[in-house]
Amino acid sequence: QVQLLESGGGLVQPGGSLRLSCAASGRIFSFNVMGWYRQAPGKQRELVAHMASGGHANYADSVKGRFTISRDNAKNTVYLQMNSLKTEDTAVYYCNLRDLVEYWGQGTQVTVAS
Repeated sequence: QVQLLESGGGLVQPGGSLRLSCAASGRIFSFNVMGWYRQAPGKQRELVAHMASGGHANYADSVKGRFTISRDNAKNTVYLQMNSLKTEDTAVYYCNLRDLVEYWGQGTQVTVAS
């Protein structure tokens, strides 16, 4: 069974930065996609960014130029560096891993407020 352990959420002022981490453990196929989704109150869960094990990344338009996804394949860990945070980035952020099966983390709260 694959488990995803997230860390790094918290409260930050507008314009600030946070870094999220997600470490995957268990039996994981070498080809996979890891990434981050978020869900704000009253809204649907949406893709923030994801990156394949080969390095190709995709970003939501709303975060391009502000967020950077990276991963360490040896550690099965994905990171999300979030800069220039806005109040509309406030949400629960979920780590996601897809190989032959899709897995989700428990979520970490990111709150952007002055």
